[in-house]
Parts: sequence; C-alpha cells; structure tokens
Amino acid sequence: MNFLDTNVFVRYIAGDDEIKTHACGAFFRRLTEGSEIAMTSEAIVAEVVFVLSSKRLYALPASEITARLRPLVSITSLRIQGKERVIRALAVYAERPFLGFEDALIVAHLEGSASAQVVSYDRHFDRVPGVQRIEPPPG
Repeated sequence: MNFLDTNVFVRYIAGDDEIKTHACGAFFRRLTEGSEIAMTSEAIVAEVVFVLSSKRLYALPASEITARLRPLVSITSLRIQGKERVIRALAVYAERPFLGFEDALIVAHLEGSASAQVVSYDRHFDRVPGVQRIEPPPG
C-alpha cells in the first residue's frame, strides 16, 4: 500500500505545477474509484495545513483549506488512523480560525472525553466551549 506524502496533497490543492497537479489529480481519481488504495497520517494532514496556510507560501484561509482538503481525506480508499477525528479537526479549524490545526486536533481528541482538559499555556483554548485549559502546577 502506498503512503501519501504532504507534497502530493499540496501539489493537487495548490495547482501550481500543471504536470504534477494533473498526475496527483489522476491519483486521487483512482483512489475515489477504488482502483487504488493508499494511506497517510494525522502528521501529514497537519503538515499539509501548515504549508497551505503559510503566509510565505500560499496563505490560504482555514475555511478554504478545509473545503479543499476534506474531500481528499474523506476518500474511502485513503486510510488514515483516526480519520473521523481528522475530519472533525478540519471542521473545528474552519469554525475557529483562532486555533491552529494542531490545536484543532487537540479539540477533536478531547470531544466526547469524560475529562476534556488540556494542559497548556495557550489561552485560546479558553474560547472553546467544552474544553477546560489548565496550566501545569508549579513544582
């Protein structure tokens, strides 16, 4: 089974290299048709979001990144451990642009948890309903 790297997603979404964009599009079509199976990881999805949101590179807003990336990670023939959590994190990222994608993943991990606490100094978690931020106690 093939493992998809960050640049395959980025080349397809960014469309900034015609040959690579076409090749990646064909690959994603084969995944959609089920004639190909591949896998990737949460870390790769996080890196894709980082690259696409980078002000030095593409500067895409969270809502646009989510709109373009969610259909790709939702492809049945693309295996991602915790896929539903990744899809939920993309939604959280689009809904709460004050969160980076990595923090949206934390929120997605905490949803449905009996104890939704995050140990962090990042005060933006205080703005997320259902998530309690605590700081490490002095030692």
